[in-house]
Amino acid sequence: MPKYILVSFLLLFCVSNKVNAQFGFSHEIGAIVGPVAFQSDYGERYDFSTNAGNTGYGIGLIHYLNFSYKAECNCYTPETYFNDHFKLRTELSYNKTKLDHFGQWVSPEKNSDTAQQLRAMHGSTAVTNIGMQLEFFPYSIRDFSATVGAWAPFISLGGQFSFYKPTAYSDLGPGLGSIGTNLPTPTPQKYLNAFDLKGGTTWSVVSSIGTRYKLTPLSDLMVDLRWQYYFSNWVDGLSPNPVLYPENKANDWLVWLNFGYIYYLQ
Repeated sequence: MPKYILVSFLLLFCVSNKVNAQFGFSHEIGAIVGPVAFQSDYGERYDFSTNAGNTGYGIGLIHYLNFSYKAECNCYTPETYFNDHFKLRTELSYNKTKLDHFGQWVSPEKNSDTAQQLRAMHGSTAVTNIGMQLEFFPYSIRDFSATVGAWAPFISLGGQFSFYKPTAYSDLGPGLGSIGTNLPTPTPQKYLNAFDLKGGTTWSVVSSIGTRYKLTPLSDLMVDLRWQYYFSNWVDGLSPNPVLYPENKANDWLVWLNFGYIYYLQ
């Protein structure tokens, strides 16, 4: 899988370079890191302990096409609204989250078989994403680029292709599950025939809101809050029957708070 990811990222970078060669746009590169909250079939929906407990981390490399500036001539491009308010972001990122069951159904006072099975059940998922986003800056990119100490809020929307690999186990020991030999056991009733730990791929939509801070003439700090929705309910390895268990019918999604550093290439 890493080979395919690398090839895909190189293809995206080559496309960016081709656009740059034809139209003369400049480049920016950077790195991001921050905490991730993963919403899945682990835990009770809308429960704060689930939101706070099923968390992990994310890291990534980012590349921007800056349409407002030409690095080859050290000059601005012809001024248009698009050039002065949009940037194209290419990203390769990775996030990993530990997953457990939280909420009223696993509270200590509950001693049913299901409660014990759920408390003993643990999992994780690791996801690698590659894709693009179009970022919109309501204020002038040119003015921001020329002013150290300035702020540049933005919103973005885009799509990514994701490779996911979930894991799961039980404190109660090995045994039979629905598929394979590495499944939690004994398996809670709702997850029978609802496990798949092989991993796979899916598309996702990404939207974020954030801001940049002009640190130096050639570097920015960035913070953004991302929402990423996967077009699959198997990213965590679980997908109970949505008719019998409507509380688990939603696809997996996450919220990621990014902190980043961006450098302008000359």
